[in-house]
Amino acid sequence: MAEIQGSYDDLFSAVPGALADLLDAGDVGASVAVFVDGEPVVDVWGGFTDTDRTLPWQRDTIAGVWSVTKTMTALCALVLADRGELDLTAPVARYWPEFAAAGKDGVLVRHLLAHTAGLPDWDGPTTAEDLYDWPSATARLAAQAPQWEPGTAAGYHSLTQGFLVGEVVRRITGRGLGEFFADEVAGPLGADFHIGLSAEHDHRVALSIPPLSRDEDYVSSAPGKTAPPTAGAGIRVRDGNSVAWRRAEIPAASGFGNARSVALVQSVMACGGTVRGVRLLSQAGSARAWEEQFRGEDRLLGMPMRYGMGYGLFGNTYGWSGWGGATVMIEPDARMAVSYVPNQMREPGEDYRGLEVVMAAYDGLKGLRA
Repeated sequence: MAEIQGSYDDLFSAVPGALADLLDAGDVGASVAVFVDGEPVVDVWGGFTDTDRTLPWQRDTIAGVWSVTKTMTALCALVLADRGELDLTAPVARYWPEFAAAGKDGVLVRHLLAHTAGLPDWDGPTTAEDLYDWPSATARLAAQAPQWEPGTAAGYHSLTQGFLVGEVVRRITGRGLGEFFADEVAGPLGADFHIGLSAEHDHRVALSIPPLSRDEDYVSSAPGKTAPPTAGAGIRVRDGNSVAWRRAEIPAASGFGNARSVALVQSVMACGGTVRGVRLLSQAGSARAWEEQFRGEDRLLGMPMRYGMGYGLFGNTYGWSGWGGATVMIEPDARMAVSYVPNQMREPGEDYRGLEVVMAAYDGLKGLRA
């Protein structure tokens, strides 16, 4: 059995067991965390950070979490809304006047958070390098017309959501999304999560490893669809492993952290806005995350979805997963947050690792409640 490092409450022993099983099944490395009432009941890691399996995964190893970053961006918007600086039901153009072009004057901020704005990708070819130019990427979105009547349908805004929400945050605060997150969320909590990673952290990064039989030119595709969720952008594993990607602020996909930091930040949502004496949101402000904004077939993902304010809704829980398997799940009734951050990718339609970790956490929760 794979050797697991870290600590855990005996009631939650199924969680490190699940991680060991995944590593034994061929995964390279990962970290897992479960927080209840804002405190870790599981904080474990194991495996390696490199494909040759020579560099052990350490306590402070971080990895790209891809679309789990969206939950961090959503939290920033909810913080501003709770402070009264952002009206989630207001037109985006109230904060970003140029955005009203091409018939988008009726697009509301909540449409951005719920993937219903009709801007799931950019018009025309888009490369990874285009994403590193914030002014250009946002100006293109402001100029183009929506692909459907905003608010009437959903289509996963795989990369564009972060630029759309991030530009609203920038217009209000004068700070980029990464800077705002660092100052107002990660900093106060002491969370090791970054949107725009500085060079001092490069040595801690476990690069993404493509699925078996794939190489670094691998591009994800949505379940049931031939077009990737990154649509015109065609982001490859090698792009996500580049220094340029780490330095850029791509608030829908370029976050770096580990399971501990992801679970700590999202414990804010699980615990009604306050964790370890740090209050980021009111109870009502945190509850806005699971206000249903859309229920039905997602045009891009090709499957039924429920979206809240920046989070996917799944029964009584909410959260999201990223390309490559990173997952965060929030259970507000139990004040629990569960996170899984691997470096080994699997084919999207065949990746249930995050779910396995979450179900193992529920086993521990039963014991805690007994």
